[in-house]
Amino acid sequence: MMKRLFRNVFLLPTLFVVAACATNSPSAPTASRPDTTRRTPAEDLSKYRPAFEAPATATATTPAPAPKKPVVPTNQVNAQIEQRLRDQAAANLNVKYAQGYRILAYAGLERDQAMSVRRAVISRYPEETDYLTFKQPVYRLYIGDYLTRLEAEQALLRLKPLAPKAELQVAQVLLSKAGQ
Repeated sequence: MMKRLFRNVFLLPTLFVVAACATNSPSAPTASRPDTTRRTPAEDLSKYRPAFEAPATATATTPAPAPKKPVVPTNQVNAQIEQRLRDQAAANLNVKYAQGYRILAYAGLERDQAMSVRRAVISRYPEETDYLTFKQPVYRLYIGDYLTRLEAEQALLRLKPLAPKAELQVAQVLLSKAGQ
């Protein structure tokens, strides 16, 4: 039994190797296969292509165009437009809020923990503005007024050691604080 198994184990792989070599051996070309290596001459398509004439070149007899004088604007800002610009500037001075970002440094149920995070942030960054809100039963501590997301992300990276769960929130921010 063992002898037979041993013989079959060596005989079967040998049979596979011989069969694989037999199928990969080079064979002589037969007449039944068409020759695909020969190229036929390309068809002449020039009769179908459109013909264009070359543009006429400028000769020395044609005079060069004279350079044009620039037109100077007159009264481009009249009194009405000037008044509207002044009105818009005055209206812009009255705008106090803009769309921006604040950092939510704490959101939870415990006031003492919110105050400790607030004290840590204020002691480290006294220039930052903080907003502590209470909407029963949750205390929320917001930090800063940032007009751009880039400014807010930079401040968030600074505050992460003090408030590990801090995240950005879109909010209405004060322009007077954000501009400084």
